[in-house]
Amino acid sequence: MSAPAVLPTLQPASPLAAPITTLTYVTLGIGLAVFALVTGLTFYFISRYKHRGADGEPPQIFGNARDEIIWMLMAAGILVVLFALTWTTMNRIDPQAGQDGTPDLIVTGHQWFWEASYPRGTNPAGMGVVSTASEIHIPTGKKLLLEVGSADVIHDFWVPQLARKMDAIPGQGNRLWIQADKPGTYLGACSEFCGAQHAWMRFKVIAQTPQDFQAWLAQQAQQAAPPPPNQTDVENGAGLFVRQGCGECHTLRGIGARGHASQGSVGPDLTHFASRGIIAGGVLDNTPENLRRWLKNPQAVKPGVRMPNYRLNDAQLRQLTAYLETLQ
Repeated sequence: MSAPAVLPTLQPASPLAAPITTLTYVTLGIGLAVFALVTGLTFYFISRYKHRGADGEPPQIFGNARDEIIWMLMAAGILVVLFALTWTTMNRIDPQAGQDGTPDLIVTGHQWFWEASYPRGTNPAGMGVVSTASEIHIPTGKKLLLEVGSADVIHDFWVPQLARKMDAIPGQGNRLWIQADKPGTYLGACSEFCGAQHAWMRFKVIAQTPQDFQAWLAQQAQQAAPPPPNQTDVENGAGLFVRQGCGECHTLRGIGARGHASQGSVGPDLTHFASRGIIAGGVLDNTPENLRRWLKNPQAVKPGVRMPNYRLNDAQLRQLTAYLETLQ
């Protein structure tokens, strides 16, 4: 199955995002109209009376109650219109019904990547926990209740084409609705400054047909497969994963390297790492070359990241990359 196309950011693709886009254009139009009126009048009077010179200065008028009231009412009228439009938009994009139930999706901000978890209650019977990083999958045509939180500092979850912004605050779960009309890849980012790599806290929302989404969910619910036999680099890489302590920060559900399961929670879940299109919070595409570059010196790729530099040699980089590439 080919990857969904990346759709234009300024084109709303959800009934929850379309009202925000409309309000943006209306507000911009009102602002441009006021700007055009003031600028036009300014240039008109400059042109109309410039021949008078200093001696022709018009009389100065102060305290004209009628003019002041007129200008105040005009400004107040614009604010009332904008308030009414904003109130209507808020009610359309953030209905309250159902927000006290179990969320369909939990998104947690980290410095600097996004973790997405699908609670057991929203999975078909028998499925285990599903967790991914920097790529969020959703079914099309369904409004999902999304809970946003943070593991460290304040972040801000934003997918312009699908939903409004929502702060991710440590210790507090904020909720919003998200929906996609058609399959595609929608770009998202953190819109709250959260540290040195704030600009590289990117993610993708991948909207799939309900059938494709359920197939993806079932695949992601599976445990990590053991290293395939008779592949020396892969087997050595699995052992290296354990010896270097990667499981202290990364989860590897099921049978991980050399029969050990890892349960770290600082870094992204790596159970199905190779199935993702981006790594390092959106800095790099997930290719073997980029993965080796990341493992060799994470600080050179993303300064300030919590991923340590293990100073792996070329053989170790090859082996660990070979192993991680099997985690489909």
